[in-house]
Amino acid sequence: MTGSPSITLNNGVSIPQLGLGVFQVPPAEAQRVVETAIEAGYRHIDTAAAYNNEAGVGAAIKSCGLPREELFVTTKLRNGNQGYDDALVAYDESCERLGLEQIDLYLVHWPFPSADRYVDSWRALERLYAEQRVRAVGVSNFLAEHLERLFGETELVPAVNQIELHPTFQQRDVADFATERSIAIEAYSPLGQGADLEHPTVVALADSYSKTPAQVVLRWHLQRGHIVIPKSNSADRIRSNFDVFDFSLSDDELEAIDAMESGNRIGGDPRTFALSQIR
Repeated sequence: MTGSPSITLNNGVSIPQLGLGVFQVPPAEAQRVVETAIEAGYRHIDTAAAYNNEAGVGAAIKSCGLPREELFVTTKLRNGNQGYDDALVAYDESCERLGLEQIDLYLVHWPFPSADRYVDSWRALERLYAEQRVRAVGVSNFLAEHLERLFGETELVPAVNQIELHPTFQQRDVADFATERSIAIEAYSPLGQGADLEHPTVVALADSYSKTPAQVVLRWHLQRGHIVIPKSNSADRIRSNFDVFDFSLSDDELEAIDAMESGNRIGGDPRTFALSQIR
């Protein structure tokens, strides 16, 4: 296995294209899971305040022995801390839980439009970035309408929009809107939380390459230019998900996976999602 390729964000910061997500990883297991991933070669770890496992991620970073600059760490502002002042405090609290002086990428986790605070939250992230307290800032689950409002009322273009994206739910309108404005697309739930792995197209390709269905879907993400953060608690699957750099899909095969689009959203709707804590 070789290391992940990187993508250069719109501010010049480099992010490993393949990382580990820790959504739904229990706090007591987070350190073990992240240590396993780092040992397997991952250098990009994605967590969130709302996952309640930042402390475990931080413990793994501390124990792994790698220089800080070799790891890329993302966390997110939860809905319950939106607003200018609250977001600034929340960033400090995430740094403390992670044991880090600086986070590589900080995201507004949801637009949470019913609270109407995401513009003020974004202004707080602009300040953190201007003060060089964070290397890059972005958003998650933002639709074009939410991004348009940021463009009209603030100065800084997000570096990343992290969205639910997998073969049966590709959000091409959102992805294209962001990409045209130099905002990198990052895919969460990249395997459709496992459901997309049973699709006949994926199964057939996995058989032809002697790869797992998950490896085929992750390869599709990488070749489509997505940053991608598969999640697993299993050491074997964590290692397997990183073993995707020794084969490539053809254009026809990529298009066959593209054709799996069905509009099948699994997670929350960005126009209505309002939970403060996800676990």
